[in-house]
Amino acid sequence: MTSKGKYYITTAIAYTSGKPHIGNCYEIILADAIARYKKADGYDVHFQTGSDEHGQKIETRAIEEGMSPKEFVDMTAGEIKRLWDMMGTDYDRFIRTTDEDHERQIQKMFKKFYDQGDIYKGSYEGQYCTECEAFYTEAQLSEGKCPVCGGAVHAEKEEAYFFKMSKYADKLIEHINTHPEFIQPVSRKNEMMNNFLLPGLQDLCVSRTSFKWGIPVDFDDKHVVYVWLDALSNYITGIGYDADGNSSDLYKKFWPADLHLIGKDIIRFHTIYWPIFLMALGEPLPKQVFGHPWLLQGGEKMSKSKGNVLYVDDLINIFSLDAVRYFVLHEMPYENDGTITWELMTERVNSDLANTLGNLVNRTVAMTNKYFGGAVNNTDTASDEVKPAGKTGQELSEKQIDEDLRKVATSTYEEVEKKMDELRVADALTDIFALFKRLNKYIDETEPWVLAKDEAKKDRLATVLYHLCEGIMIGASLLKPFMPDTAEKIASQLGTKLYDFDTLSVFGQYPSGGKVTDSPEILFARLDKEEILGKAAQVEEAQKKDFIEHQKKAFANLVAAGRMTQEEADQSLRALTGEGAQEEAGIDIPAKDEITFEDFEKLQFRVGHIIACEEVPKSKKLLCSKVKVGSKTLQIVSGIKSSYKPEDMVGKQVMVLENLKPAKLAGVLSEGMLLCAEDENGNLSLMEPDKKMPAGALIC
Repeated sequence: MTSKGKYYITTAIAYTSGKPHIGNCYEIILADAIARYKKADGYDVHFQTGSDEHGQKIETRAIEEGMSPKEFVDMTAGEIKRLWDMMGTDYDRFIRTTDEDHERQIQKMFKKFYDQGDIYKGSYEGQYCTECEAFYTEAQLSEGKCPVCGGAVHAEKEEAYFFKMSKYADKLIEHINTHPEFIQPVSRKNEMMNNFLLPGLQDLCVSRTSFKWGIPVDFDDKHVVYVWLDALSNYITGIGYDADGNSSDLYKKFWPADLHLIGKDIIRFHTIYWPIFLMALGEPLPKQVFGHPWLLQGGEKMSKSKGNVLYVDDLINIFSLDAVRYFVLHEMPYENDGTITWELMTERVNSDLANTLGNLVNRTVAMTNKYFGGAVNNTDTASDEVKPAGKTGQELSEKQIDEDLRKVATSTYEEVEKKMDELRVADALTDIFALFKRLNKYIDETEPWVLAKDEAKKDRLATVLYHLCEGIMIGASLLKPFMPDTAEKIASQLGTKLYDFDTLSVFGQYPSGGKVTDSPEILFARLDKEEILGKAAQVEEAQKKDFIEHQKKAFANLVAAGRMTQEEADQSLRALTGEGAQEEAGIDIPAKDEITFEDFEKLQFRVGHIIACEEVPKSKKLLCSKVKVGSKTLQIVSGIKSSYKPEDMVGKQVMVLENLKPAKLAGVLSEGMLLCAEDENGNLSLMEPDKKMPAGALIC
């Protein structure tokens, strides 16, 4: 493999406030796939990840757990590393911001900034979000809430050191304008320029005095370094940067980073604050910062309080590691948010992994064993004679069929390479699976079972099976960065080793005379959706119980530490569990005439799953939803716009009156009714099942 130079890739370091969910884990899987691909493609790769361990939120979480902050971050960093390892992440360093080498460099950097006049002491007064560890102006708030997480903010004033951001703003704007690849996707660049840089940068608070869990400012021990200066600098301290000019050979080799891979919610810190810190240090800027979208659960951000969190270990236990890796890599768009649900995972495993890939490999190995005792020989006996149209409906010669397959197989690497250069990982996986689909089509075109009935066609049959084995091996070799275990299993079943990337444009590497396994393993078994949903319900119920028990202990520890009164703890627990709701006053409405059971039997209620929703044009009240009910999809118009936004509707399971006569509302056809509850103020609440139910389940 020809060397293509160095490639340094990083993820954002995971915050140690708790166990990461699958939305957090998506980033490490994505980075791992990119790093593995670059390594297979001939690059000398260094891949760094780690944990962010300081800040006020950590201090509070530690109190909730009844631990010291160091004990708490040791526990949570260990859990993060366990999950990263469970996912097969092939990183070179897992850095912790409590590592001694990191802390010492942060102190030296802070002093360097102060000595050269980039930092000055003042006081800060503004709106602070503890969850995001960030200050905001009133103008930056969204309806009085944090613009990032949507949580509560509170006024805070304290002595602090500030970094003179405006000193470097023009230089950063020039860099962004002259390096269009620096911030990707382009929409993120436009957001940073228009919302932050062009209106003018405020000086940045870089120290805190209201808590102690942080790296001390060594020349002013009342202060600790604020989390963003601390956390962002891991990208250089982790490879041996030294503020005194004695940086390591590793740093000299790999900096600047080729790619910072981060979530879109922290793009501001990585594309404004971090580059300015580097400019102040006199160091080169990273080549690219990619702000990836979020992975949502049924259209909503995951939250323990909502009970919609999916954890990677639960998903791996039910679906397998490579199935999880495939889903999150393939289902995440380049720029827009992706969705994960138990149902979608099951459907993707069955369609892509069990049918397209697993069935292809299994059929090929089985036919090779059945017809040739497992031996694979390249006889290359394709005929020019036009083959009658078979299942594919095409009249082609055997040579044309084989040539077309070889063309698809040998061009796949080039297509994948283009996508990976643009970080369009989902599209790259689609290209690989397009090859597997083409191989399935090749089976239909050549009909090996028909060839096997004619002894005169034995050499042609051997050629067909050779083409299948070679095509599968090209696809499996490209698949390895994304699904490492599966790729190796495929190579093992075909009795050979995965190919080097620089040979993938050549067809015919599979050794003629090679032998496939005589005991093939099913790569991916088809899953029963109802069985999976049953397991999911058990997982969600257990998580809910664990969360409530954990919060009980946390509230008790906060009370003991004087951070919360007993009354506040009791109130918070009641809100969490829903206890006391029965004490609320009811609503009396006029009674309607009684109906008979026969009248009631005419109504058909079923569980529906909302898969899309939009506003009805020129209507102040109506939303139009696409609702999956069993095997069909209904269009239902509802007067619930005052209580729900279209994006809130997607992913909900709702109660549907299915057999209501269709009618047009505001000119839009409605084919049913969504049932809601209404309080005395006219607020609406959709009727939803308290447990996950399949779309179309009868309500009786």
